[in-house]
Amino acid sequence: MIVFLALLAFYVAWNLGANDVANSMGTSVGSKAVTLRQALIIAGILEFTGAVLFGRAVSETLATGVVKPEVFADAPQILLIGMVSVLITCGLWLQFATSKGLPVASSHAVVGAIAGFSWVAVGVGAIDWSSIGLISFAWVITPVVSGAIAALFYSVVKRWILDQPDPLFRLREWIPWLSATLLGIFGTIVLPPVSKPIDTLLTDRFGINLPTHDIPLLIGAIATFSLTWYSWQQLDSGGWKEEKSKFPDPLEQQMARFQLLSACFVAFAHGSNDVGNAIAPLAAIAYINRTGSVPVNGFSVPLWILVLGGAGIVAGLAVWGKKVIATIGEGIIPLQPSSGFCAELATATTILVASRFGLPVSTSHALVGAVVGIGAIQSWKSIRFQTLQSIALAWLITLPISAALGAIIFLGLRLVAT
Repeated sequence: MIVFLALLAFYVAWNLGANDVANSMGTSVGSKAVTLRQALIIAGILEFTGAVLFGRAVSETLATGVVKPEVFADAPQILLIGMVSVLITCGLWLQFATSKGLPVASSHAVVGAIAGFSWVAVGVGAIDWSSIGLISFAWVITPVVSGAIAALFYSVVKRWILDQPDPLFRLREWIPWLSATLLGIFGTIVLPPVSKPIDTLLTDRFGINLPTHDIPLLIGAIATFSLTWYSWQQLDSGGWKEEKSKFPDPLEQQMARFQLLSACFVAFAHGSNDVGNAIAPLAAIAYINRTGSVPVNGFSVPLWILVLGGAGIVAGLAVWGKKVIATIGEGIIPLQPSSGFCAELATATTILVASRFGLPVSTSHALVGAVVGIGAIQSWKSIRFQTLQSIALAWLITLPISAALGAIIFLGLRLVAT
């Protein structure tokens, strides 16, 4: 049975990859900083890495934070059947949305499905409304925060680089700051927990005791210096003059290099957060199957489930991701690498902070908010509000549809099981 359910979770991750991962790379493809094939490779590697290294906290929140597991203590099989209904619901809804090119929020689908089956299984008291409130607040605030960060970044780039008489000269002056900002934000959030194994190895094996912040600082400094030096070399070489570039503006060609890195960070951030939407139900099912009890205290997501979710996300992106990439990358505002870089930097920052706190937010919320924030700085007329209306409608209907579908599927499965 567990093998079948693992395949079902893989199917959910597949659909999540086709939908949510696609919009994490949409701005890069839309601005032509990367090709679709390059986007698939980048996302494939970094989504998997983010899911395995940082996906555990959000997965545990979804598995035990939306519903109160203790109310199922006397009937763990009911919770197991409910989590199976969640997997089926999320897989079906994400597949439908992807076929229509709609970047829906997979976090809405999984939270809605969990709440829906819990309601009909035990009653309204089974739902942890405080957690639902916190998650819902995060959904609402995510596009606002991401949009504000993107608008701030783009305002600085526009004022001090794009609008200057000699933008290439100004870019050269700003390259160290852009490098430090890009790598500093990512490193501040990601490097401390990642560097802990290195610190432990140095202490246990070699007896070297370093302050906890020294290794992240050293890695960040080396990375920032390397990126700055490489960018200066590319700018000073004038290689863009000899290339048949897809960017008529040499400044945008140079900014495309930075957007390539910001795209990597968005992919990593997405994998760290949204993998929980696919694997949290499976983690709860595996726990119940192994222990015969509900996951309450000391619950942890096994590594093999994280790996399964990461692999499913990559497979779905590769096969079905093209439609949603087009919607985000081309359907809201025209994007250039300079604006795409700011949108992705804001998105990655918002999502990674949420992942550190175990909050299941929506990457599509963050990215759409960032793109709209940049559009507001450029010109409100540049925003295609018809596309935004379609996206917003998909967001709004996902929660009630997934709740109703989750409840119906649960009732059917329970009838069959009994």
